[in-house]
Amino acid sequence: MIHLPRTKEGLMSNLYWLSEAQMERLRPYFPKSHGVPRVDDRRVLSGIIFINRNGLRWRDAPAEYGPHKTLYNRWKRWSDMGVFARIMTGLAAKAPDNKTISIDATYLKAHRTASSFGAKKGAWTSDRTHERWHEHQAACCDRRTRATYPVLHDGRSGQ
Repeated sequence: MIHLPRTKEGLMSNLYWLSEAQMERLRPYFPKSHGVPRVDDRRVLSGIIFINRNGLRWRDAPAEYGPHKTLYNRWKRWSDMGVFARIMTGLAAKAPDNKTISIDATYLKAHRTASSFGAKKGAWTSDRTHERWHEHQAACCDRRTRATYPVLHDGRSGQ
């Protein structure tokens, strides 16, 4: 039995927890554990969903989900193994109408700095960075092609 953390106001309603029924539907898609048992799948997957749903950095995960490094490592390892893709495909195949599969990502949030890039004067945009890189390359090339011989007082090379 999982006990949800409490605050002075009651249960922490802002945290997301997968139900036991949801976990039962997901378990067939999990890879087999070899050797050391995995950390609680429900806690870790709930934390991964919470992080992705709220657009947070891994290190900003609430402590109730466990160490942020555990959440990231599980997400990375299972993503590389295709576990999450198998979950989506498997759940969609069991849907009553599996002819149309659609995942709506309109709920995703942009990083908190994304909205301010264009608003600030002199903000670094990708075009500006690209332009500065070309200026830097031109200066480097100019330096390489310049003669290394001393220049006389009248501007002629001392070669």
